Formats: sequence, structure tokens, C-alpha cells
Amino acid sequence: MIESYDTLLVAMAVLALVVFVALRFFEAGYGYLFDRRYGPPVPNKIGWIVMEAPVFIAMCVLWASSERMWQPAPLVLFGLFQAHYLQRAFIFPLLMRGRSKMPLGIVAMGAAFNLVNALMQGGWIFYVAPADYYDGWFARPCFWIGTALFLFGMAVNLHSDHIIRRLRRPGDTRHYIPRGGMFRYVSSANYFGELTEWTGFAIASWSWAGAVFALWTFANLAPRARSLYRRYEQEFGDEFTQLRRRKIIPFIY
Repeated sequence: MIESYDTLLVAMAVLALVVFVALRFFEAGYGYLFDRRYGPPVPNKIGWIVMEAPVFIAMCVLWASSERMWQPAPLVLFGLFQAHYLQRAFIFPLLMRGRSKMPLGIVAMGAAFNLVNALMQGGWIFYVAPADYYDGWFARPCFWIGTALFLFGMAVNLHSDHIIRRLRRPGDTRHYIPRGGMFRYVSSANYFGELTEWTGFAIASWSWAGAVFALWTFANLAPRARSLYRRYEQEFGDEFTQLRRRKIIPFIY
């Protein structure tokens, strides 16, 4: 089992690098970058639920089937992970405004990755980690540093989503430059928040599984942030470039 799990992690790490390179040439066609080449459109709300709910459900199954389900450290890590996906799968879609759509292909790829990620994160926390790996975990700096980063990233992500939702009034279809919060520093503040979340989770869990997920988050979101930055430049010109924002990491990239 451990050998198969390690092989999965290596394969996913390599695939993350492939995705990173591919997304430099092919934009992920949803949201502002919507592209029908990725499949027939489905309503955004349905698409997000179908894409994100599988990881929440799979993690619940892995947790409930584990002998470690009530151990303190695994339980807290499980709670952090599920807090994000409870919001992303069931709350975020209900807060969406308008009637935007996303391609079915993006939904299918996202759901597939999320299921594999549940196996990576839940597999490590509840099954693969040595029996005593998380003993005394709350006395270790990595847990507190990682948890603080996770909560900060989640707050940034939620606040940035709130700013984006309020850009348009009902019936308005125009595009606007997000302002305020971490948008003062980066054009994709919501992605910065999510990247910070999963970097924090990797530190809090101190696992290769968490590190691979953080790598995947960067490989997926950094090229998308770059594409969005270029779209803002094309659509808003000097109004946007004069803001001197970075793409996803403040002061760096």
C-alpha cells in the first residue's frame, strides 16, 4: 500500500509540472476566460458543486472509515481541509450572482483531480502516516505556523471572492477591475489566498501529500493568474497597468 501511495504522489507531482507548462500555452477556459472548446456549458452553480463536492464527500468517507478518526491532530487537519471545501462546494456556489456558465470538461477534470487529492490527503492523514506520526503535534511549530497561514489564506480568499461578487449590479455584464483588500497588491487576490491556504496546510500536516497539493495549486493558479493579468491589460490598458500590481504573489510575481 505504501509503495502504491508513494507512486501516486510522484506521478501527481510530475503531472503538476506538466499542467504548469501546458497552461502557459492553453488557458483554462472558465470564468473570465470562458472557452467553449472545453465542452458544453453548464450553469456555474451546478458546475462548482459537481466539481468540488466529491472531495468533501470522499474525505468524510476516509475519515469515518479510519481508526484515527478521533485522534486530535488528524481530526484538526481534517477540519481545516473540510472547512475550505464546505465553503467552496456548498456555500460559494449559492452566493454566485448572474447566470454565468462553465465548460463541462473543466467540471469533469476538476472533479477527477479532487477525488485523487482526497486519496492523497486523507490517505496520508488517516492511513499511511506512521501510527505515532502526529503524537504531540500541537507542540510543534509547524502546526501553528501552517494553521496560521491556512486561516490567513482562507480569510483572503473569502474576502477577495466577496469583492469580486460585488463588482456587478444585477443584470450588468461588464468587466471591472477588482479593488481593495489584497487586490491592492495582486490582480488575482483570491488565488493568492488559496495558494496561501494550501501552503499552510502542507506545513501544518508536514507531509509530502500536502506539498504535492500546494505544488498543484501553484501549477494550476499561477498560469491562470498570468492569463487574467494579460486580459486585464488588454481590456483596461493604462487604467490597470498603472496600479502596478503583481499577478498572484505580492511583490514577487
